[in-house]
Amino acid sequence: WYWQKEKREPYVKFMEANYPPGFSYEDFGPLFTAEFFDPNQWADILKASGAKYVVLTSKHHEGFTLWGSKYSWNWNAVDVGPKRDLVAELATSVRNRTDLHFGLYHSLFEWFNPLFLEDATNVFKTRKFPTSKSLPELYEIVTKYQPEIIWSDGNGNAPDTYWNSTGFLAWLYNDSPVRDTVVTNDRWGVGSICTHGGFYTCSDRYNPGHLLPHKWENCMTIDKRSWGYRRNAQLDDYLTTEDLVKELVETVSCGGNLLMNIGPTHDGRIAVIFEERLRQMGAWLKVNGEAIYGTKPWRAQNDTVTPEVWYTFSPEGGKVNAIFLNWPASGTLDLGEPQAKLGETQVKLIGYKELLKWVALGEKGMAIALPQLTPKELPCQWGWTLQLTDI
Repeated sequence: WYWQKEKREPYVKFMEANYPPGFSYEDFGPLFTAEFFDPNQWADILKASGAKYVVLTSKHHEGFTLWGSKYSWNWNAVDVGPKRDLVAELATSVRNRTDLHFGLYHSLFEWFNPLFLEDATNVFKTRKFPTSKSLPELYEIVTKYQPEIIWSDGNGNAPDTYWNSTGFLAWLYNDSPVRDTVVTNDRWGVGSICTHGGFYTCSDRYNPGHLLPHKWENCMTIDKRSWGYRRNAQLDDYLTTEDLVKELVETVSCGGNLLMNIGPTHDGRIAVIFEERLRQMGAWLKVNGEAIYGTKPWRAQNDTVTPEVWYTFSPEGGKVNAIFLNWPASGTLDLGEPQAKLGETQVKLIGYKELLKWVALGEKGMAIALPQLTPKELPCQWGWTLQLTDI
């Protein structure tokens, strides 16, 4: 897109300097080799990350499908490049080795597909592209791989009527093999985003910082600048684990899910830096998972007195979780939101045995004495959870 459509200078120059004259995008097909792709290893990393679902990009805006689609002749991973059905392999490994829900991302439109460009020229009065390519592919991936999430994207500035989104969704929810388990997002044509859908995505890297009345998802990238893999990325282009924990906590306290994107390499690897980030998130969730999984938003999302404190509510034990991202130098954490009851309210630091001492601060609020711990004794490194009962 940057090279062929927007013709951005750095991209044009890079292609001229590093590839033979006349090299086309299609020539990248055979260079996508995936020789190191090990779906079992991917599944193990995903499981270790503490994630509950995974969404694989089955086809992006350039139309190359990661399965041997009948509707993408000679422009798919079985005919060209890896010569493997990457969707099937990952689906099998995820289902055999983890309890993650398996989802698929699918782009409705394709930047340079001549049929799509023809329909666009006709102001979408003709529907050659969706009827011969996009919709048949969607039916194909659902029937073949039975994904539990369909993550649609790329409306190409066309209305949902052009895509026949309602027709497809009616089939998906009533007659498809996943009708009882599937969830979908909100990108089904112009005007549907943040308005219609099982969960809203609203925009890329969406993190409103306040409660929304509908389930939503913050879909963001560990590499701050890219959804793909960049060979020339610098260390500070990647979010730190501290950044990622903060993103997760803010998102969940406001009623959202976090979908954290990584770009794999052309030879099929999850880069070591991404693996480390995922495993560190998993280590954090091993300790603090009860403040994240199965929680609901509380009446307050963040604290009014101390910044960087976010709340979630665990309906099972009626516990309020206060996740604080900075350990106070004073050893005392002041919370402005909880209303404590003398002799009834209990405060526990997840990962530490003894109950904590606290005093009420007037009608509302409390000061909590944190234990004096050495770095080795801390339950985790990046953000800690206080569990408040009878609050």
